[in-house]
Amino acid sequence: MFTPRPEDKFTFGLWTVGNTGRDPFGEAVRAVKSPVELVHLLAEVGAYGVNFHDNDLVPIDASTAERDCIVHDFKAALEETGLVVPMATTNLFSDPVFRDGAFTANDARVRAYALQKTMKAIDLGVELGAKVYVFWGGREGVETDAAKDPVKAIQRNREAMNFLCEYVLDHGYDLKLALEAKPNEPRADLYNPTTGHMLAFIETLDHPQMVGVNPEVAHEQMAGLNFMHSVAQAWEAGKLFHIDLNDQYPGRYDQDLRFGSRDIKAAFFLVKFLEDVGYDGPRHFDAHAYRTEDYEGVKDFARGCMRTYLILKEKAAQFNADAEIQALLEEINACDGGMDSYTGAYSPEKAADLRTARFDRAALARRGMRYERLDQLTIDLLLGV
Repeated sequence: MFTPRPEDKFTFGLWTVGNTGRDPFGEAVRAVKSPVELVHLLAEVGAYGVNFHDNDLVPIDASTAERDCIVHDFKAALEETGLVVPMATTNLFSDPVFRDGAFTANDARVRAYALQKTMKAIDLGVELGAKVYVFWGGREGVETDAAKDPVKAIQRNREAMNFLCEYVLDHGYDLKLALEAKPNEPRADLYNPTTGHMLAFIETLDHPQMVGVNPEVAHEQMAGLNFMHSVAQAWEAGKLFHIDLNDQYPGRYDQDLRFGSRDIKAAFFLVKFLEDVGYDGPRHFDAHAYRTEDYEGVKDFARGCMRTYLILKEKAAQFNADAEIQALLEEINACDGGMDSYTGAYSPEKAADLRTARFDRAALARRGMRYERLDQLTIDLLLGV
């Protein structure tokens, strides 16, 4: 019943199902699998697509011949399984050269290398069919504000994004760019830490129409924010180009938990929003299996992400069809038209009428909103009672 289909557009990164379980306190617990093996694993669990950082697929020091051989084999695996590549990105955080950032690094040679690396990675993504290119500035920040002028950092980041937009246009690529925010980790403080920051930054670019956002559940919830609100802001602005789904306990390190495994109500309202507004982009799961798992457990993890999304999609349809819930919503939002003359666009006449209007403030304050009942009905629905 909750079996994924291609039209669900469920995708995973090579770095997600390929995560070996290594963490700052322990070595890997799963053997490394090749990109081709991971494509077949994703096909087995019913995924629609696979995404990658450049060096998830091609090692950073690979020769041209090695690169071409790897890409040839990867393309063959895609053709054999039917998986697609909707999104690609660049790793500008793992190699020691990026220890002070990439586009915001103080060393101009590092900034130039970051641009070179990204251009080549964009070429690779387009070659494999990507339509969205994501930028996560994992090292674009500081441990001490003595090290960098934050205004210069903003300007350097803008210069890099303008350069790369021009590169995409110059090559005629059918590609949208999406910026991904995160408040901290692996650096103490990262620039543009939330989706709202990214939306404001985009409007300062030379080609803002090309650039949107890729919000991630965990990155907003790390800071205790309501992720669905960030997604709604991005959607309303026409900037929700991609989305990363996982789960997270607020205030902790970036956990990348299986989607819906921590805050089921938040996951429900997120899925409901995406389905209600008709978001038709990939549902990308940027998460990984527990360190306790072998690769059978990794498959359980991947199936679980997709299954939970589909269950919550059905719950959203039930919410929209529930007679009592909808009656409550209609009551809460009831409007007899009496305020129509005061709302909408401004006019001097409307403002003058509103200034003299009389409101029964005490009566308005006494009105109960029935939100407790509405929320409990939501809980009942989610718990299946």
